[in-house]
Parts: sequence; C-alpha cells; structure tokens
Amino acid sequence: MKDLIVIKVGGNALDQLSTEFFERLAAWRQAGKQILLVHGGGPMISKLCQKLNVPVTKTDGVRVTDEQTLALTKLVLLGQTQPLLLQKLSDHHLNVQGLNAASNYLLKGRYLDKAKYGQVGAITYVNQAALMAELKTKIGVLAPLALTESGEWLNVNADQAALAVASKLKAEKLYLLTDVAGVLANGKLVAKLSESTAAKLVQKGIITSGMFPKVKAALTAQRSGISQVFITNSLAKQGTQIESEE
Repeated sequence: MKDLIVIKVGGNALDQLSTEFFERLAAWRQAGKQILLVHGGGPMISKLCQKLNVPVTKTDGVRVTDEQTLALTKLVLLGQTQPLLLQKLSDHHLNVQGLNAASNYLLKGRYLDKAKYGQVGAITYVNQAALMAELKTKIGVLAPLALTESGEWLNVNADQAALAVASKLKAEKLYLLTDVAGVLANGKLVAKLSESTAAKLVQKGIITSGMFPKVKAALTAQRSGISQVFITNSLAKQGTQIESEE
C-alpha cells in the first residue's frame, strides 16, 4: 500500500528513540500515512537467558530456540519490549495498538529448519485485512513471532519479520532502524548500497554478522518492489538507502 510505512525498531535502538522519532511519526499520521512498528528484543532476551542460566546459542546468526528459550523470548517481547515501546509512544500522545501473531492470526509461519534452529520460523502469511483495519486509526506495534498452521509459536528474526510484512502489504517505505547511522565502511557512511556493492563489502569483512541480516533483509525488500528501503538510526536521515543495480 502506497501509504504504509513499516519501521523495524531493534532492541538496542529502543533506548535511543529521540523526540524527533516521535515527531516524525506524528507528522506521518497527520499526513494520512499508516504506520507499523515491528520491534526486536534480542539484547533483552540474551540478558534474561544468561540470568536464568539458559544457554544462548546462535548458528549462522540465528538464535537457536528450544522450548525454554521460546518461552523467555515471548516473555521479553510481549511482556517487556512491546509494553515499553507502547508506553513511549503513548507518552508522546500517539494512538497505538500492541499486536502479536495470536491477534486474529496476524502472522503465520513455517519452521526455518527445526532440526538446526528449533522453534525459529519464517513468515508465510499476513492477515492483511485484520492488520490494515488496526492501522487505519492507530500505529501498530507488532512482535516478531508467528504461529504455524497447527498453532505452534515460532521466533522470527525481527528484520525478516518487518521485511515479510512490508513485502506482502506492498509498503511504500521500509526503515530498518538500528543503533548506528547506517552501513559504515572505514568509519564513513555508505549512502547508497546496491547488491553488488554489498557483496564486495561482505567479502572485505566490512559488513559483518551484526549488520549482515539487516543488509540481507533490505536488499530482499528492494527486490520485492519496495522502492524506498533505509538502514538508519534516525527517521529524519536516510542513512544507507538501498538502490537497484544500474
């Protein structure tokens, strides 16, 4: 939808949201834009796991999620990070609604590789009618969790969740909000990033594990038809914008 803006807010970025962020959301709403925030919570999940002596294991950058880790992930996302973000938005007089997969089965998914990653999934279906009904009057705040057809919960990478929703709803813009200005090469911002340039930066070890999932999601979003895709730490700055190959 040409008036839909999807913003992924990472766990690290939650504590760094500026007044400018909330003002930009308010301005978009006044201009008739529909807004969906997809929030992460990785650092908080790892912290709680460590506190409870639950092993934190990542394979290929994916959090291996057994039943215990899944329970803690749901606890953090739905009981800590989502309420925190909702409160911050409400404090700035924004009309908001917390959302998750169990709300009208908003998100359905499949196992990514159960033997390798456990309860980790990829989104296969977005309940567009139910989601857009919520976004008509409120800013949606969505947790990156999905349900299988048989009702099992799946942990979904927040970048991939934002990408899936933005792609399926044909969003106008996708922002992957992080705690750095964008993709950096030798300390300098890469303002425009194409697939071939990204591949070179990965090969040189400049784009590494922390930024790689965001770049991968951003490039996929651009290929899926979302014309404006940004990796940034501010909605007022384009940071790194993904561009198509010449």
